[in-house]
Amino acid sequence: MAAKVYVSNLSWNTTDESLSEVFGQFGDIIDAIVMKDGETGRSRGFGFVSFSSSVEAEAAVAGMNEQELDGHRLRMNLANASGG
Repeated sequence: MAAKVYVSNLSWNTTDESLSEVFGQFGDIIDAIVMKDGETGRSRGFGFVSFSSSVEAEAAVAGMNEQELDGHRLRMNLANASGG
């Protein structure tokens, strides 16, 4: 089952492509999206990476949380985690 990871504290220089490239080492990526400001087109500092399995998503969180990307220390968690 697919799982989405929330990634925050992204640099303004981080792109969808660079996010996908970095997280590709953890598994099959469905998509990687850096959220952008509608007026300026600049990164809003967060994004989402969707993996084909929750195991891959958990590995990405374990492997990249608090690691640097484009000079910023990433903060991550599973985006679609539920309490039920």
